[in-house]
Amino acid sequence: MHLIVGLGNPGPEYAHTRHNAGFMALDALVKRHALVGERSNFHGRAVEGRIANEKCLLLWPMTFMNRSGLSVRAAMDFYKIEPIHTLVIVDDTALPIGRIRLRKDGSPGGHNGLKDIERALGTDAYPRLRIGIDTAASLGLRQPLHDYVLSRFAPEQLAPLSRSLDKSCAAVEAYLRDGIEKTMTVFNASDEPPA
Repeated sequence: MHLIVGLGNPGPEYAHTRHNAGFMALDALVKRHALVGERSNFHGRAVEGRIANEKCLLLWPMTFMNRSGLSVRAAMDFYKIEPIHTLVIVDDTALPIGRIRLRKDGSPGGHNGLKDIERALGTDAYPRLRIGIDTAASLGLRQPLHDYVLSRFAPEQLAPLSRSLDKSCAAVEAYLRDGIEKTMTVFNASDEPPA
């Protein structure tokens, strides 16, 4: 069993905000693979299914970003899933919109959801997929980071966001099929999705 976690904040006021890019990626995966049977579990929303011929649990923590580790730990403990089989999908202001980046481990990079997961797991040795959301400055905005990530995407960001969500789905499939190392080589190298 693989655990695929998308990070975000629950509630309609946070829907489609930049900080919910992880939720959006899971929603795209569900649609792409026609997964059904979503339920409330592990302090979140969860659905099981097969992706790239691998059994997966998709998890949207409903604990708010800063307590994401509670939900992730509960699911991992129930299914006895190791950190190396837990892929966390998050937003990243260090990447331009339209870009994604995979890492097999590493620091949270200032992301509060990743910080809490690291605290809950006692390790940073779990893979993560970062979805670029730009910075406020790149859009000519003078907004504090907190306000920027909790705002909805600008109209000019929607087309590249859609492309990055498609790339994220393809990256998750490749990760499950080929492993993290090969998937990093393919998806971190280019702005364009592989053929």
